[in-house]
Amino acid sequence: MFPMVTGFMNYGQQTVRAARYIGQSFMITLSHANRLPVTIQYPYEKLITSERFRGRIHFEFDKCIACEVCVRVCPIDLPVVDWKLETDIRKKRLLNYSIDFGICIFCGNCVEYCPTNCLSMTEEYELSTYDRHELNYNQIALGRLPMPVIDDYTIRTILNSPQIKNG
Repeated sequence: MFPMVTGFMNYGQQTVRAARYIGQSFMITLSHANRLPVTIQYPYEKLITSERFRGRIHFEFDKCIACEVCVRVCPIDLPVVDWKLETDIRKKRLLNYSIDFGICIFCGNCVEYCPTNCLSMTEEYELSTYDRHELNYNQIALGRLPMPVIDDYTIRTILNSPQIKNG
């Protein structure tokens, strides 16, 4: 008789425990129902990137002195700098500068260590292409300034993002 009573008691304890777990999960679900959605409609709405965002690199050809510091500090030796030594003035003349963004890890070392500040990070993050060879930017493509998200009238910018509130 006693094993039957302990079986009923075990069954009752397990039922109470299951009801408590269901109640706790229901309360968590209700607490999430009050929150604002985090998702945005991407092509039509864009988040404003933070001030220190490391996007595409912008290059100013006139400021570069072809010192190759950017190549030496890059962990993957990515920037390709072609230069020619002008013997009459004893200075390097920059011929070509290119970066392959298919390989770039966007660490920002080249921007940080550039002595003439000819490199800077932009807020452009839409670099996707169908052909990976299109990600190899020369000095002309690197010199193009991106259109800021705030100035684009076709896109609604999202200011009240949880990421911005926390930052």
